Amino acid sequence: MNPNYCPKAKESAPQCDDFVPDVRRAAGFPLLCIVTRPENHLARLALMPGRFEGKRGLVLGVANKRSIAWAIAKRLADEGATMAFTFQGERIEANVRELAESVASPLITPCDVREEADCTRAVSEAAQALGGLDFVVHSVAFAAAEDMEGRFIDTPSERFWMALDVSAYSLVAIARAAEPHLVETGGSIVTMTYLGGERAVPHYNIMGVAKATLEASMRYLAWDLGSEGVRVNAVSAGPVRTLAARSIPGFPTMESIVAERAPLRRPIDAADVASASAFLLSDDARNITGTILYVDSGYHSMGM
Repeated sequence: MNPNYCPKAKESAPQCDDFVPDVRRAAGFPLLCIVTRPENHLARLALMPGRFEGKRGLVLGVANKRSIAWAIAKRLADEGATMAFTFQGERIEANVRELAESVASPLITPCDVREEADCTRAVSEAAQALGGLDFVVHSVAFAAAEDMEGRFIDTPSERFWMALDVSAYSLVAIARAAEPHLVETGGSIVTMTYLGGERAVPHYNIMGVAKATLEASMRYLAWDLGSEGVRVNAVSAGPVRTLAARSIPGFPTMESIVAERAPLRRPIDAADVASASAFLLSDDARNITGTILYVDSGYHSMGM
């Protein structure tokens, strides 16, 4: 659950927001060794220094240091990428600027994704500031708080379309604006989704419908852009403890159910999502497009 972005919203709303390459090489291929994080003793995909050296990207959806979008951006920066960032509204501007400046971002610009002209401008500014675009990270979604608390059937038309506009159509608008830049580099786009787009998850409501729309859009974008060498994929994350996700009614229950019933029987965190996203954006995934990569300890594969 990744929405970390609240366009034109005054109210507080729920947002759903290693293997290590050995420096030695054998027969031209990097050796791999397993490392363990002391805090949870899970094998992790560690940094691959230089994998994104010289790569340039635009990141949409950072709200604070716990945002999934920020975890992805930090991972990419640690591997050599240079990025531009967007923000929406004065409320989060200071947070985004502080984080972006910590990774030497050359551009932090406002962007209201409900305005297509704003999307086009932000992408153009990013490409100009960076000298081109190799990737886009789309981690943007929004639904009104009251529509996550009651019944889906009671969602009014205005807020229904607002959720789809921000959470799904924004990917289309950004992809269209980024297309000419990504075609030049054979670039890629990654967006964030959740299992609630495939199954009915209590209290996820309109956001689940928005995620279903996002996933279908991702597949059609992959088809449209594939002939030009541009890839489009999504990461479906299990419950991640972002500040936004914790405001979703029943989030602790969702988290405990995944930890109990997922095949790996362990929680995930933003770093897991960042690792998966970095893979999809990298040349290692050059023949992967139109795909949803699940990062949920296997919970999506279960029948209960």
